[in-house]
Amino acid sequence: MQVSYNWLQEYVDINLSPKELAHQLTLAGIAVDAVDYSGEGIDNVVVGHITKITSHPNADKLVVCQVDVGKESVQIVTGAPNVQEDAKVAVALVGAVLPGGTKIKKAKLRGESSAGMMCSAKELGLDPKNFPEEQREGIIILPDDVPVGEDIKSVLGLDDYILVLDLTPNRADCMSMLNVAREVAAITGGAIKLPNFQVDEASLAPADEWAKVRIDAQDLCQRYVARVITDVTISPSPLWMQHRLNAAGVRPINNVVDVTNYIMMELGQPMHAFDYDKLEEHRIVVRKAVQGEKITTLDEDQYELDADMLVIADARRPVAVAGVMGGLETEVTAKTQTILLESAYFEGISIRRTSRKLGLRSESSSRFEKGIDKEASAMAADRAAQLLMQVSGGKVVPGSVDAYPRPWSPTVIQMSCDRVNQLLGTDISGGRMQEMLASLSLEVKQLEGALLEIRVPSYRGDLTAEIDLVEEIARLYGYDNIKTNSAGGRAEVEDFTPEQKLRKKVTETVLGCGLNEIITYSFISPKSMDRLMVSAEHNWRKNVVVQNPLSEEQSVMRTTLLPGLLETASKNFKRRQTDLALFEIGSVFQAADTPLPDERQHIGVVVSGEAARGWMSKPEQMDFFYAKGIVEEILQQLGVKEYWFQNTDRYPSLHPGRSAEIMVGGGNSGGSIIGYLGEVHPNVLDNYGLQQRAAVVELYLSGLIDYVNLVPTYQALPKFPAMVRDMAVVIPENYQVAEVDAAIMEAGGNLLKKAYLFDVYTGKQIAEGYQSLAYSMKYQADDRTLTDEEVSQHHQRIQETLRKKFDAQLR
Repeated sequence: MQVSYNWLQEYVDINLSPKELAHQLTLAGIAVDAVDYSGEGIDNVVVGHITKITSHPNADKLVVCQVDVGKESVQIVTGAPNVQEDAKVAVALVGAVLPGGTKIKKAKLRGESSAGMMCSAKELGLDPKNFPEEQREGIIILPDDVPVGEDIKSVLGLDDYILVLDLTPNRADCMSMLNVAREVAAITGGAIKLPNFQVDEASLAPADEWAKVRIDAQDLCQRYVARVITDVTISPSPLWMQHRLNAAGVRPINNVVDVTNYIMMELGQPMHAFDYDKLEEHRIVVRKAVQGEKITTLDEDQYELDADMLVIADARRPVAVAGVMGGLETEVTAKTQTILLESAYFEGISIRRTSRKLGLRSESSSRFEKGIDKEASAMAADRAAQLLMQVSGGKVVPGSVDAYPRPWSPTVIQMSCDRVNQLLGTDISGGRMQEMLASLSLEVKQLEGALLEIRVPSYRGDLTAEIDLVEEIARLYGYDNIKTNSAGGRAEVEDFTPEQKLRKKVTETVLGCGLNEIITYSFISPKSMDRLMVSAEHNWRKNVVVQNPLSEEQSVMRTTLLPGLLETASKNFKRRQTDLALFEIGSVFQAADTPLPDERQHIGVVVSGEAARGWMSKPEQMDFFYAKGIVEEILQQLGVKEYWFQNTDRYPSLHPGRSAEIMVGGGNSGGSIIGYLGEVHPNVLDNYGLQQRAAVVELYLSGLIDYVNLVPTYQALPKFPAMVRDMAVVIPENYQVAEVDAAIMEAGGNLLKKAYLFDVYTGKQIAEGYQSLAYSMKYQADDRTLTDEEVSQHHQRIQETLRKKFDAQLR
């Protein structure tokens, strides 16, 4: 919301500078992001009157102008296409420095002297769109009645400060100048000055004989006020109105449209003007659209409507999308003579859904979405009628048509002064609290004791409970005046739930592995599944669709953490950060037959590049095996005893030969899938702009919790020495190492404590289709020192087992 300091002073006397006012508003909870001076960089620019134009003797595209600038007449050479004799123009005098840095000096252009420059909007740092079309490429042509020599900042309304408010959604009331003025009055103690709502009506038939209004969808439209103004003349609005609209960030169009926008900025009430003569039977019907019904809006685009959308119709067809945009067929044009003004209250949720479905956003829809003042509809219609009479010469038809099926009733809240002081830690008197609330135009009534009864005005829809009034007291009293006190009471420590303990342990483990935590959105784009090369039948496609998404890029809930991990990796790669070790713990969601989706906790990991291992060591490649090591560390720290990895091709995003599922429980013959790991498919890498190999992991924490043992168990240190034997065997490549590991441990019995694979080799000395696996095996007994004979027996048993199961040969 942009607030003009000059315009604001029309409603309340302000004895603070713009920056001081911004500071006070911010302290009171109405944050001001910036204070901008509209005329910044414009100095020594005045109104000039072109008295004579002659052709340039040495240039066909230039002319020589004699210009009266008040104190003197100067000669200016220009090539502006719209320059004309007797016109009033903006002239930068010699010595002026314009916003773009251009310094005006005396000069000679093709032999003719030029003392100044006639300015365009762009040269003054202004938006050309805020000027008539014929002036957007040429110089600014001013009205005939502006005084010669006048400072251009006062003529164009640039001698003003703009306060840029950053409003929270609950303070939609401050999207109007009048309600901002109410805030200023409450802060400064000033008196509010209301605009003129008195309408001079013509001696004509009453409004209900001119127009009929019917509300069919009363749940979506709770009030509709119509006023009729006839004999209007469509023309540019007066400069003062254009200046105020420009200050508010609204482009002037013509006097009728400008009045509706002016009322929206002044009172917060969106309005629309229909060409009365184009409305069939001069009838307004507020109804839901018929499925498939079409309308061409003011932006000249055609939209197909559905049955949930609210429209304004006449006796035959829709003429506006309610609260969003008017229809082209009933647009006010230069030929319009009679207009019907709409001032209505539409349900915010309906407007938001319609706006998003159609992709149409406007100042009006934004205000309806956040909530407007239902009681202001009639007042706004009167104010608009009064202004239209002034700026268009129209005649106001007596009365209005006010369809108001369920009139508003005020919210009444009881507030305890003692409770306020208890919550804020203050000692404010009840009388002072009454003064504060009364300064906000709240009706305050003293009940017994320290109890107050407050009636809330219609424009403060955010005040619904006692705690809201406590906040009002706090901000008016001044947050900086509330003392800081130490909290009292007894601190109680509550134990973590098993899920919280699991998450905490996993986080500590992966941080210890050198990974960095990231947080990404749970909302993703449906196109993410295409980038991951996921088939239409895959479980990852069972997305929960967001009914009111912020954008197409955040329209479904994620079913896997992969999109966020790879997107983050991609952003890092674009910034030349190619050594990555990232993880995220978060929820994934799948559509289910129940009212709520299936929500589960996962941890996702992505690694790529090299991991430093100290300045004396070579960096380690972060590949499939590095990711596998992270998984093993997590499972070991969680106390998961039985886990293994098995090849899989169920994940199309992963390299088909370098991917595995992570299994727990039940031995190699069964068990549960609690995640997957693998290198990212080359095509997926290309889709995300990753130019080197990357490995990913996703563990299902919700499914893992049944296998976790976070209670440490005591085991005495061994009293007897261990014996280590190595073994290298050659086996066919089609056998998995995990199978060999399991067979070794089973054959080794209780004396084999550990079998460590320290080398895998394929090469010239090994036959094609075979691989050499080298193990280091640790034998140890708890009650005695082992003999060579005992160890040899177990070692021989392992060799025989490998020969039978895998056709293994000692190397």
